[in-house]
Order: sequence, then structure tokens, then C-alpha cells
Amino acid sequence: MKKMTFAAAALAATLGAASTASADNIVEIASADARFSTLVAAVSAAGLAETLQGPGPFTVFAPVNDAFAALPEGTVETLLKPENKGQLTDVLLYHVDDRKLTAEAIPAGSNYFKPILASERICITKGASGVSIADGTGNSANVVIANIMADNGVIHVIDKVLLPGTRPACH
Repeated sequence: MKKMTFAAAALAATLGAASTASADNIVEIASADARFSTLVAAVSAAGLAETLQGPGPFTVFAPVNDAFAALPEGTVETLLKPENKGQLTDVLLYHVDDRKLTAEAIPAGSNYFKPILASERICITKGASGVSIADGTGNSANVVIANIMADNGVIHVIDKVLLPGTRPACH
């Protein structure tokens, strides 16, 4: 974990030096928030930082560090190995939509959404108690903070890491 925290800090310092007077992009916002240090390290290891700094638009369902820590022991370390870059990329892109989906733009009820990982689907349910996202394992994440606006999209903070698998039930 220390290596990931160091990598995240290094990436944050690099990105901070490159920031402009405009609003921050998704990577800059995540890099500036210690709750996302594992996510930032993973994005860096997968080579996705440049993409997520691009013009977008993107919606990122961003797991906090505690969500990564809740994965089975050794999962994060295994995914961060260079030989697992493809699998890490798939997991990360499962958290990204190529549209700007604010909480208000998500329709009420349960609906399938297609993240950038085009072969998979997630089920987003919006109701009176908030927004939850079912992944390919049958588990659900809750949106704990919505609508962190970036100049290239929006971040919704979630409490679980979404994992591809089979199409979740969405009803």
C-alpha cells in the first residue's frame, strides 16, 4: 500500500504542476483528494491518466480507498502488476461512461448503462434513498457523493469497486 500511496502522491504532484486556470479535470480532482489515492495509483498503472485528462465528457464512478481495501486480500496488488495491466484497465473502464451523467440526468428506476468497457453493462437504480449501481458480480455500490463537477465530466463517489462479470439483473 505504501508504494501505491507514493505513486499517487507523485502523480498528484505531477498533475498539480500541469494545472491551468480552468476548472480541474477528473484526474486532477481525484489526485487532490486523499480518499482516491488507490484509484489514482490504479489509473496511473493502467496508463489511463492521459485519457481521463482529455476533453471527455466522462462520468467516473470513483471508488474510495476503503472500497479497494474491502476487496479480497492481494487483489489490488495483483491488479497493479504490469502483467495484469489489461485486467486492471478493464476494471477501471467499467467505472467510466463516455457521457456527462449528473445525478439529475440519471432516470428514476433501474436502467442499464453501458460503460466504456463496451462488452459489459451496469444497472443504475435511482430512487428515494439514492443511487446504487449493480455490477457483473451481483454486488451493488452506493453513490455516497454525487456531482463532483470537472471541466471534462463528472465524478460520483461510490463505496464499492465495480467488477465486470455477467450482466446484472436490472428490474
